[in-house]
Amino acid sequence: MNSVQQNSETNTNKHYLVVLGAAESGIGAAILAKRKGYTVFVSDGSTIKPHYKKELIDNNIEFEEGTHTEAKILAANEVVKSPGIPEKNAMVKKIREKGIGIISEIELAYRFKGDSKIIAITGSNGKSTCTSLIYHICKTAGLDCALVGNIGYSFAKQIAEEPKEIYVAEISSFQLDDIQHFRADIGILLNITEDHLDRYDYKFENYINSKFNLIRNKQSTDYFIYCKDDEVTMQYLSNHILPTNSMPFSMNQELQNGAWIIGDQMMIKALDEKFEMSIYDFALKGKHNQYNTMAAGIASVILNIRKEKIREAVTTFKNLEHRMEHVADVRGIEFINDSKATNVNSTWYALESLEKPTILILGGVDKGNDYTILEELVKTKVKAIVCLGIDNTKIHAAFGAMVPVIIDTDSAALAVEESFKLAAKGDAVLLSPACASFDLFKNYEDRGTQFKEAVKAL
Repeated sequence: MNSVQQNSETNTNKHYLVVLGAAESGIGAAILAKRKGYTVFVSDGSTIKPHYKKELIDNNIEFEEGTHTEAKILAANEVVKSPGIPEKNAMVKKIREKGIGIISEIELAYRFKGDSKIIAITGSNGKSTCTSLIYHICKTAGLDCALVGNIGYSFAKQIAEEPKEIYVAEISSFQLDDIQHFRADIGILLNITEDHLDRYDYKFENYINSKFNLIRNKQSTDYFIYCKDDEVTMQYLSNHILPTNSMPFSMNQELQNGAWIIGDQMMIKALDEKFEMSIYDFALKGKHNQYNTMAAGIASVILNIRKEKIREAVTTFKNLEHRMEHVADVRGIEFINDSKATNVNSTWYALESLEKPTILILGGVDKGNDYTILEELVKTKVKAIVCLGIDNTKIHAAFGAMVPVIIDTDSAALAVEESFKLAAKGDAVLLSPACASFDLFKNYEDRGTQFKEAVKAL
């Protein structure tokens, strides 16, 4: 029995659904619910963007912005909460106190997916790239598929407007927090590092448990793909029963099933299939992307995609915008936009993949960063650090003794200008901030776009 039925006595309409938050996931949930016969009310405490407001009006969905009408919200049988809204939100607390069920958009989407398959990818780092690569492989193979979830297009809206046979979904911990029955046919957990701890009472174990919600409802016919080299993942699995149909991937050892790299060869062994490919043929470079490619390769074999199609897709994939994106070469200096690196581990992966002397642009809103994991790479690869943020004290303290030049800037244009002065022919200028962006920018996309515009203006 779902929570709509359980809470029916609180409202004469058994399908009165309130959606909190009117961004991509909230709008998608509202549209799907409306088309499935729910009475829907959308409430956003901030201003709703014009294009989202138009979608609500076009679909005849009642909404409010800039406020929360408590009586209307607390009359709901069920609430869909946008992933950006934390549990400590005052309205969320009132909903919980009244015993009204709260679900995520992906849970609502799951109810109406029909017989379609879900490939769900989560992890602290690399999930957007891995999700996009799997989607690219599926498209190359001619499968009827959609790219959905945290990567930018609402899962619920896709089901409402153009259902597919396969959904390749990037799933965040926030989305997994409010699932009930959601499960993936193929679930991929890339890695777990400390991130978003402000949302998890600063307890790493709470964040870890959230990630493992990915397999909470796993059935015997589902597959679980995980990184055998990730210490946090393996520590958790050592205290839990490993699910059936588990497929690990590793760079450190040959495996009975799954994927591994020995020397320059990737090997995949799954479902009595064997697949081999040189890492030099991967379109994606860097150690972290070898992990992404192994995970994507296993999923593709499980989907019975032909080897030649997997090989073709892996060699033709184009990297995502704002993720190790080559912007331009200016007087022999390469400019790279990795604005999506909003935590220290992402920046580690970025630096690890570079072979050139580097001017590193760091900074923004610090989320409790521990910069010690970057020390060895900074010592060996970084010529100078250009800080891009309002408060750069922590960066100066962490690297002041090991980098000869650290300067402060407060705009993308100034950061690019100073980096250009510090760089020489053959160097790289890498924007990989290791921090959130909202001190100086709207989001990481805005930061990356301003960086690219500044480079092109040189």
